[in-house]
Amino acid sequence: MTTDPSKTVSPSELFEELERRNSKLIKINAALMQRVERSMDYQANAYSMFQTAIGLETQVRARTEELKAALNRLERTNEQLMVARDAAERANRFKTGFFTAVGHDLLQPLHAARLSLSALSEIHDNHQHQRLIDQVDHALSTIEELLRTILDLSKLDSGALKPSYQPIDTLDLFRSVMFDIMPIARAKGLELTMRARDAVVVSDPLMLRRILQNLLANAAQYTEKGRVLLASRRRGDHLRIDVWDTGPGIPPAEQSKIFEEFHRGSAGQRSLGGGFGIGLAIIARMGETLGHKVELCTIVGKGTRFSVNVPLADVTVEHQVVTRPQMKRSERAYGLNGMKVVVIDNDAAVREAMRALLERWGCNARFVAGLQGAERLGSEEPTFMPDIIFADFHLDHGECGLAAVAALRAGRPLAIPAIVITADHSSQVAEAVSAAGCEILRKPVKSAELRAFVTHLVR
Repeated sequence: MTTDPSKTVSPSELFEELERRNSKLIKINAALMQRVERSMDYQANAYSMFQTAIGLETQVRARTEELKAALNRLERTNEQLMVARDAAERANRFKTGFFTAVGHDLLQPLHAARLSLSALSEIHDNHQHQRLIDQVDHALSTIEELLRTILDLSKLDSGALKPSYQPIDTLDLFRSVMFDIMPIARAKGLELTMRARDAVVVSDPLMLRRILQNLLANAAQYTEKGRVLLASRRRGDHLRIDVWDTGPGIPPAEQSKIFEEFHRGSAGQRSLGGGFGIGLAIIARMGETLGHKVELCTIVGKGTRFSVNVPLADVTVEHQVVTRPQMKRSERAYGLNGMKVVVIDNDAAVREAMRALLERWGCNARFVAGLQGAERLGSEEPTFMPDIIFADFHLDHGECGLAAVAALRAGRPLAIPAIVITADHSSQVAEAVSAAGCEILRKPVKSAELRAFVTHLVR
């Protein structure tokens, strides 16, 4: 405020002028404060929007990752569906081809058996009788092998064949399968040897035995001279089981096909043995089911090695070996003569057939129809100590042959070896037999097969 020095300003006028200026400053200050507050609101809103944008970006990123994971899962599912579809198509093609081929293979031995039986009824020479009987037996054995193969493959395809894993003493298993293949090797003049060390593996005993049987049978069939070797060696936490032969080897062009059904290859075509080209296919399927890797190593003109890799168990052999009564050396030297046997079967015809067979073998046998007969035998002849028991699984009145076996074993110092002979191929029966410490054979059983199995168990 400017004042004229010539004029005199009263105090009241000066006060009013100051009041006006103060009021004006208050208004200016209020306006400035409003502007500052609006600016701060803008900044707060901007920060809030910034935080919101960050949150939205995080959510978008998370949703993107979830979408990618869902797409990956869908892709994997599609791949699994494609694999399942291819497997189903392959199984259908295989079944069509198998039953087309097996129709002819079944008719041939049936035709041969019919002709042999017709000739048998017209001749009176004992030598010719035996020759024709052998032909009929061979034809029926071929049919039996085909039917068992059909059953095995159908179980593998349907997933009904479930492994029953348990510790297995490999030396016992190796000796058993070597004993089975020995007649084939001896007939061809092959040297059959085993080089293996004590080991306990974890597998399904029946399926692993079938794999080794097929490998050894193939090796013996396709090897014309030289030897077949069964060996094993540790590889980390696995045991590699090898089957070596000195056969013709497998050409490179055929190595990718030998595990396919009905593929016998050039060596199989030259072989005089039988076979339907499905032995290795069954080995591959069982190996896949068990999770045991099957490997091939071959040199044309030198030989072949098939290997099966089986996981080792965390137990010692001593914990798995069942102590069995041993036969006298004189009895082992002369086959089964004098061996004490108990037969448990509800079928009278089967008991009579077993009686005739065991008499030819020179066995001292007892025959019972079920659990009561087994219990009565134990009380009536307490000194009769069987060397082995043959038992049917399904008996009359819902009884189980395993209960009769347990009754005969009761009170004995050692577990009596027992063979359960049954037509039931279910895994439940196999598991029950194994849990009872018994062996199992599937009907129909050939006398030579039964004799070989008995010799292995009680030797």
